Amino acid sequence: MPRAIDKHEVLRRLRERLAATLERLTAAQTAAQSGAVHAEAKQEHPKDTRSIEAGYLSRGLAERVETMQEAVSILGVFRLPQRGSDDPIGLGDLVALLGEDGGEAIHFLAPVGGGEKLDIEGTEVLVLTPRAPLGAALVGSHPGDEVTIDLPGGKRCLVIAWVC
Repeated sequence: MPRAIDKHEVLRRLRERLAATLERLTAAQTAAQSGAVHAEAKQEHPKDTRSIEAGYLSRGLAERVETMQEAVSILGVFRLPQRGSDDPIGLGDLVALLGEDGGEAIHFLAPVGGGEKLDIEGTEVLVLTPRAPLGAALVGSHPGDEVTIDLPGGKRCLVIAWVC
């Protein structure tokens, strides 16, 4: 039975979370970039790699900032679609899965932000993207379907309890 979870609230919280992550990454990248060009990072002898390492760190963070900027932009224009009762699972859906142990896990299928865990009024919602193995298995499925995914620890069978 579906819990009363507002998908608009889930999307709002995901947008906030990614925006905060972008802010932190941008600050870290700015600091790393400043450190890479700082006078103390100057190479003192041929085997001194401080400036090279600082440059690598700065470039890596710049790439993460760019990726996060793209994710924030995508979520900024993403709108939750209207869902019909017979529609297959797709982006913007909340999906409850029952594990082999009978435990229920709730997932939000989003275009970006996979792996984020959101607390929505005491309920944990895990964000999935269609690129994730579980997200890919869910797309196109319906309530009552069983999905099997191959994980490093072996196969896992889950039943789709409900979708909204």
